[in-house]
Amino acid sequence: MNGTPNRVYVGTSGWSYPSWRPGFYPEGTRPEDFLRLYAERFDTVELNTTGYRLPSEEQFRRWANAVPDGFRFAVKMPIFRLDRIATFVERVSLLGARLGPIRAVVQSPRDDGLLQFLLGTIDPARELAFDFRDASWDAVGGVVRVGDLEAEPFRYVRLREPPYAEDELRELAASVRPPAYVYFRHEDEPTAPAYAERLRELVAARPS
Repeated sequence: MNGTPNRVYVGTSGWSYPSWRPGFYPEGTRPEDFLRLYAERFDTVELNTTGYRLPSEEQFRRWANAVPDGFRFAVKMPIFRLDRIATFVERVSLLGARLGPIRAVVQSPRDDGLLQFLLGTIDPARELAFDFRDASWDAVGGVVRVGDLEAEPFRYVRLREPPYAEDELRELAASVRPPAYVYFRHEDEPTAPAYAERLRELVAARPS
């Protein structure tokens, strides 16, 4: 694994949302300051822009420099062109120690050759989670699947159907084992950071 401590990281899917002012970001906050302020309150975030285009090397360096040590970016990797996988991993690796899990989004039906290619191409020291979107993959084992609370060696959870009641957050806090990454879906109102903060409180309050 990529040096991830034995902890539960909790954050949101993205951070660059002007509509989160003033509920989460102070009124008047400039968009270029969003990530720095976000990282003062959370230790991880899903980086979804990489699912649509691969940002420049300089952009990854700026993101890495905007957050403190111990922060983790979970990057979205779309599986379209296999000849671009190595370039993608090389580019996101510019985040350095701040690179957390790579979420491989697989839209196509089950293809064991594809799976073996990905596992053979990406350094096994990297945290790789598979977000399979086709039911034909349901029986595949031996990999970290998004949403599987029993996955090894880490867990990756995406919460996409708000609202969440207090009892639901308590249940998740009691069941998710470290190391794990948990992300709440963005909405126009800053509900995602509110849920994330509450879940983090509940996780911290668990008996040791």
